[in-house]
Amino acid sequence: MSDDGQDEKPFWQTRSLAQMTREQWESLCDGCGRCCLIKLVDDLTDELYFTRIACRLLDCHSCRCRDYENRQTMVPDCVVLSPEVLDLLPWMPSTCAYRLLHEGKPLAWWHPLVSGRPETVHEAGISVRGKVVREQDVPTDELPDHIDNFAR
Repeated sequence: MSDDGQDEKPFWQTRSLAQMTREQWESLCDGCGRCCLIKLVDDLTDELYFTRIACRLLDCHSCRCRDYENRQTMVPDCVVLSPEVLDLLPWMPSTCAYRLLHEGKPLAWWHPLVSGRPETVHEAGISVRGKVVREQDVPTDELPDHIDNFAR
């Protein structure tokens, strides 16, 4: 409690995304894995499609990157999130904490920072756990067969 008897608000309610420390920024990731799904773009219409295919680095059970620190070396088109690029990423899932806070919206009840438990993202059915196939298990010519926009 603060000196005036009021409970202090959590950092994500008092700091802008740009003001957060690296540790705070990283803790915003809820571990859903939705941003790690392969996306396809229609060459004719530029329409974006999500698939149920997980990046080869995604641990499909924990929904976390298996090599987070080296992900850009191993997957060159992996996006590094920062406050500066959020406007450029309209494909970020509508449930994403980075997107929600950027849009001035609150975190959901199942977000680990709110619930205090990392499993609530899975219990709420928000994560990709049990819903995806691994990239290495899908031949390139079969990618369109896995289009499914559940991750929006």
